[in-house]
Amino acid sequence: MRFLLCLLLLVSFGCASNHFNVPTQNFADRVKVLGIAPIMVDTDSDILIPQKEQLLSMITEMNRKYEQQFVRRIKSTGNFYTVALLDGDPAATFTTMLYRREKRDDATIQYNKYFWKNEELREYIRKNNVDAVMTIVVSGLNKTDTIYSNTLLNSQKGDYNYLIMTAQILDANGTILWEYPNFRGRILKFPPLASLQYPDFNEAEANLSDQANIKFKTIDGIKNHFNVKRKDYLLRATQESEAYAEQFDEMILRLDFDPHSASKASAPAAAKPVVEQSVAAQPTSGPGTSPAAAPVAAAPQPPARQPAPAVTSKSLAAEEIKPVSDEIVPASGSIN
Repeated sequence: MRFLLCLLLLVSFGCASNHFNVPTQNFADRVKVLGIAPIMVDTDSDILIPQKEQLLSMITEMNRKYEQQFVRRIKSTGNFYTVALLDGDPAATFTTMLYRREKRDDATIQYNKYFWKNEELREYIRKNNVDAVMTIVVSGLNKTDTIYSNTLLNSQKGDYNYLIMTAQILDANGTILWEYPNFRGRILKFPPLASLQYPDFNEAEANLSDQANIKFKTIDGIKNHFNVKRKDYLLRATQESEAYAEQFDEMILRLDFDPHSASKASAPAAAKPVVEQSVAAQPTSGPGTSPAAAPVAAAPQPPARQPAPAVTSKSLAAEEIKPVSDEIVPASGSIN
C-alpha cells in the first residue's frame, strides 16, 4: 500500500509544475539559508475538545519530538545551502509575530491562514541571520464533513472538530514565497493532522437508530493516534509518527525542486550576452591577432558562397539549353 502511495506521489510530482508563489529560479536565488521556526500552536483557534489544556500540552510535546525529523528531511532535499531549526519559545514567537488569523475556504479546502507583523517578522529573520523563515502552525478547525463507518455501510454528516497543520515560507518583506495547503498543483489534498471527533455507529446500531451521536475522542485515544509509527518497505516500525510524517510528506512534495534544472533554466538567458559579446569582439581581434578568428570570420562565408554556385548553375543551365534549343528549332513549330 505504501509503495502505491509513493508511486502516486511521484506521478503527481512529475505532473505538477511550480508550487511556489514566485518563479522557481527566483525562489532558489532568494532563499539559500532557510530557517524553520519551532512548530507553533494556535491556542485560540477552534479546539473544542473539553480536555483542551491536556491536548495542548500533548501537542506541544509531540511538536518538539518530531520537528527535528522534518528539518532533517528538508536538508536531505539538497535545495538549500543551510537549513536550521531556530531557537526560541514557539508560544512567545507566535504571540509576538501574529497579526491575524483568517479562516479560508479555497477550492473546497478549509483551513486557517496566518498573517504576520512585518517589523517583528523582519527582526526575527535578521536576528537569526537567514534568508527566509518557515512557519508551521497547528490549529483547530471545525467544519461540516461526512464520516463513514469501517464497513462503509453507514455514514454520518455533521460538524466535526479537527487539528490541522499549515505552513508558510516568508522573506523579510513579508512576502509569502510558498504556502501549505498549496493550490498550484493538479491534485488538491489537505489531510488533517488529527480528527478529534467520531460518530458512534455502534451505539446507533445498538439503539436501532439511524443517527449516530458525534463524540470527542479521549486524550489517550488521540495520543495513540500520534504514536502510530510509520513502517518502512519491510514493514518494520520506524521512529516517525505516521500522522506527522503524512503532513511532512505533503509539504516536502510541494516544496521540493531541482536547483540544477532551475539554474539551467536561467543559463540560456545568461549565455546570450556572452555569445553576443564574443561575436561582437571577434571582428576587432580577428584581423590583428589569432588564427582562431579566421574560422569565426569564415562563418559568414556560407551565405556568400551560396550565390556563387547559384550563378554557375544558371550559366551552366543556359549553356545546356542553347545547344538543345538550336537543335529543336525546326521542331518548335510542330509543338506549337
